[in-house]
Amino acid sequence: MATVAAGILLRNDQEKTTSMYGLIGKMNATPGQRDALIAILLDGTAKMPGCLSYIVAKDTTDANAIWITEVWDAEASHQASLGLPAVQAAIAKARPMIAGFGERFITTPLGGVGLPTGRQ
Repeated sequence: MATVAAGILLRNDQEKTTSMYGLIGKMNATPGQRDALIAILLDGTAKMPGCLSYIVAKDTTDANAIWITEVWDAEASHQASLGLPAVQAAIAKARPMIAGFGERFITTPLGGVGLPTGRQ
């Protein structure tokens, strides 16, 4: 029994060596452009290596605000994504529709529906 428990603890410690990287941010669209901006964000970000979750949501109280919630296998994957041709094209296309940015939070996701667990 002690050997099994030690094995579980060792495996959990090994899994903790790599942390997921999360971002939650608010983007403000120019008036009347939120849906078009959302379409660009969803289309230009379909295939990003290391991206575990990329959620785009409408703010329910601000007709111009968008919330983006991202989970990456590592911060380096997020940084690398910014240089992808599809992401660069999406940024260029979206730039005229972006009025500004609001809050931005960096997180360390621990798991959840669709995400691996046990990594800290």
